[in-house]
Amino acid sequence: MIAYLIQGKEGCIFGKTNHLGIVVVDALRASATTIMLLHSGAKRILVTDEVAHALHIKSYHSNALLYGERNGLPPAGFDYGNSPRETTHARGKEVIFTTTTGARLLIEGYDESIPFLIMATTINTKAVSNFLKKQNKDFVVVPAGLFDDVNFSAQEDWVAGSYIVSLLDVQIEHGKDDYEYWKEKIDLEGIEQLFNSAPHADKLRKIGLHEDIRWCSQTNISNCIPKVVKKEKEYIILENIGSY
Repeated sequence: MIAYLIQGKEGCIFGKTNHLGIVVVDALRASATTIMLLHSGAKRILVTDEVAHALHIKSYHSNALLYGERNGLPPAGFDYGNSPRETTHARGKEVIFTTTTGARLLIEGYDESIPFLIMATTINTKAVSNFLKKQNKDFVVVPAGLFDDVNFSAQEDWVAGSYIVSLLDVQIEHGKDDYEYWKEKIDLEGIEQLFNSAPHADKLRKIGLHEDIRWCSQTNISNCIPKVVKKEKEYIILENIGSY
């Protein structure tokens, strides 16, 4: 297998153009939240890129719960934010989901011709590595960063993405220097410390969401893998593809 590590929207475009599997890593917090929504028993997740679209989808999916954030906090009219600690409320429910970056990258990355489009982070790394081995397809890991700011640090996303790749016997064609840098940092400092020192973590602490940082830095607590299975007019659908 050949792996590529390319940040943000550029990584999604590269994956589509080259017909690669795409692994979106938004470690703080969209990857962890979608994983835990499905782990907690949500039926499926309807992912959209705008708050207005989410509210409109709610008008014809009236029993669905609205999860998401803008600037880290739940938009007006939403049931819950983008926190993996709030996901137990979704058991047996459909979820409508929108976030600043992770949701938008899923929309950006969708193309029915690519092998797969999944979400991953440290909490499902073992399952994802097993899935990638079984697929045996070339893929791109997309450390999310910030959708509208390519210069914003994607530290935690590179950490999680590099951790996933470290469990695989792959040839890295793009992003090898970054991978080796972050793999060495993981070995020296550990995942939790690197999540804590990330600029995105500072933003979460400022709005009182420090507990989410520690929660999201856990490893291998779920076998769920959110995978895009279908596109509708206003949303794409994430479902759990099973345990690996």
